[in-house]
Amino acid sequence: MPEPSNAMFTSPHQPSGASSRTPVIVAASVAAVVVIAVLLFLGRHGGPRAGNQPLPLDPYAASLSFSGLAMSESTSLSGGKSTFLDGHLTNKGTKTVTGVRVQVFFNNAEGMPPHLETLPVALIRTREPYVDTQPVSAAPLAPGDDREFRLIFESIPDNWNTQLPEIHTVEVAAK
Repeated sequence: MPEPSNAMFTSPHQPSGASSRTPVIVAASVAAVVVIAVLLFLGRHGGPRAGNQPLPLDPYAASLSFSGLAMSESTSLSGGKSTFLDGHLTNKGTKTVTGVRVQVFFNNAEGMPPHLETLPVALIRTREPYVDTQPVSAAPLAPGDDREFRLIFESIPDNWNTQLPEIHTVEVAAK
């Protein structure tokens, strides 16, 4: 006579067929969701872009003038270094500018392609007790306006030739 077994500690009888494929179906579904998420993420961010690829100038770029450029550095208590590029931005056009994105070219002494940084222009709001910046959208530049600006860089390469970088205006929002 077979011994009575406690049903709680026995493995249930699984018929071969559909239920044995369940782990495979679940794994394939998870893999498909991951692939779709990666494709959506890359599509939203324009996919991988070469770090040293110049962008075309914005059509309104000729109406904006950068002058009085000066560079400075600051070191934080944690040992990080920031490099600042300050100057004046003048709107010589007929539209009110609400946003400016620039590409800054840091040349090197080794004849290699320059290091490029693409970032929005920040206008200097106050200088006391410290330099405080704001986006151009917070204080749009009307035609004829001239404002101080600051660009902040956290990682300029060691081979930079320490000369003033070139600034190219690659995106302008205007109304």
